[in-house]
Amino acid sequence: MINHVWGLFTHPGQEWQQIRGEEETISHMYLTHVLILAAIPAVSAYIGTTQMGWSIGGGTPVKLTESSAFQLTLMSYLCMLAGVAVMGAFIHWMSRTYDSNPTFSQCVVFAAYTATPLFIGGLAALYPHLWLGMLVGTASICYTVYLLYVGMPTFMNIPSDEGFLFSSSVLAVGLVVLVAIIAVSVITWGMGIGPVYVR
Repeated sequence: MINHVWGLFTHPGQEWQQIRGEEETISHMYLTHVLILAAIPAVSAYIGTTQMGWSIGGGTPVKLTESSAFQLTLMSYLCMLAGVAVMGAFIHWMSRTYDSNPTFSQCVVFAAYTATPLFIGGLAALYPHLWLGMLVGTASICYTVYLLYVGMPTFMNIPSDEGFLFSSSVLAVGLVVLVAIIAVSVITWGMGIGPVYVR
């Protein structure tokens, strides 16, 4: 797992070819990659919101209670795990349009490795500062999109022009999934499961 993560940052084109050549089950992928890396932003957010807090305009830092932070980070962790599976399912469904025949497991593997920069970028939540979060978040999103566009033609074994269209479709669905997660969060908060601040 660590070799692939490092390879995706140093030589993504070659690394996608190597990942494509491996047969990995969904359960193994989740146990050795997704469960671990998705915990990075969740644990970082828990520590950042309960220990460091954040301030607006240099005021007193605002923190969450430990129980509230635990609830929110647990829900976000579960959403990340589900998000990888949903994106993998969409990639598998969409692959038929481009005459590619990857297995469902391969599509989930592709979705998981593509999301790696987002997971690692979650370390910024240790210090919840607006500008740091925006800077690291933007860099993480940009590199995730780069991995998607570089990896799709190689991993799906399709021409680069079709890979561009396929990647654009996956990116659009990813944005829809993100908006859906935000909508569910708002509904959940409206039901009373929202942040509780330390006074």
